[in-house]
This record gives sequence, C-alpha cells and structure tokens, in this order.
Amino acid sequence: MNSPRGFLLTCQRLGVPPSRFVLTVSVDDQTLSLAERTWRPGCGRCARPEAGTPNGYRVVRRFRCSTSRFGVGQSEGSNRTPLGLHRIAEKIGGGRPPGAVFKSRRAVGFTWQGMPDATITSRILWLEGLEPGFNRGGSVDSHARYIYIHGTGDETGLGRPASCGCIHLAADDLIPLFDKLPIGTLVWISDR
Repeated sequence: MNSPRGFLLTCQRLGVPPSRFVLTVSVDDQTLSLAERTWRPGCGRCARPEAGTPNGYRVVRRFRCSTSRFGVGQSEGSNRTPLGLHRIAEKIGGGRPPGAVFKSRRAVGFTWQGMPDATITSRILWLEGLEPGFNRGGSVDSHARYIYIHGTGDETGLGRPASCGCIHLAADDLIPLFDKLPIGTLVWISDR
C-alpha cells in the first residue's frame, strides 16, 4: 500500500474511519492498488492487524493507471491530479458494456461506434476530497473539479501521465473494481 502511514494518520486526524477496501494511487509510479483491511474494528479476536500486513492492510491487486500529464495540484482549472484523502462519492455507468462513452456523466455512445479515442469510458468513480482547504471546499474541491477514476478510449497511455487530472484505468480493471467497491470507499492519492 502506497504511504500507508500517511493514509492512516490522515484518517485519524480527520476522524475518518478506515474503510474495508482502500484504493491507493501512486503518481510517481503510475499505479493504483486495491488494499483490503485485515482486521475488523471493535472485534476483540481480530482487532490487531495480521502479522506481515503493514498497518493492517494487504494489497490485493495492483493496476497500471495514468494520472495528469500536468502533474499534481489541488487548484481548480489546473488540470492536475489532486493529492490526499478522498472517497468514492458517486458511481456512474453500472450495467453499461465496456467501451460505453460518457459526456457530462451521461452515456452518449460507444468506442466501437465512431468514438475510439473517447476521453471518459466504461465506468466513473467520482471522487470527493475529505481534507478541508486541501482537496475539499473552495477552489480546491475535488468533487467540484470533476475528479474521477474512469476508463479511457486510448488505453495505450496507461502507465504514464496522460490525463487532465483524473485517474485512468483499463476497462478490464475498472469494471470489476466498480462492481466490488461501495460508495464511501477511501482513496489515497500520493506523489510517492
């Protein structure tokens, strides 16, 4: 899990309980990791993390992703990927076939029907920042900036910075994550 200590300290500082699953995005190596908690809060029998799982989470799977080609940054209009603690606020596109194309969060066609280079495809996980003044509120609000984890018509760019602030994933990776993760799942974006 990318910077697990920073994630857990931020959760503690904000009073945000850790979710069962956490997505961690490393801007530095262009990966998104799915981690699962190895303990249940309040369970005396399993209140401690399993041995060998840093901070009580184990990485279930890693995926190639793409973050912003403009780097990291919090400000509206910067086209940069925001850092810090987020949560999945909305899920859009469930039940659509891979390659469904979205504009303004509405399905408008398919990549195989004349839209092969569509920017937003397959599914949308719309993020909400949880850190007031950093990625929540005012001109730094990730939700108001329309920061998503979503598919892209051009998957050849995965593994290197290519987006305008969002996080791109391959449809084959995104769709199972979309189906598995509930709204409220935490997302930790770091530049390490």
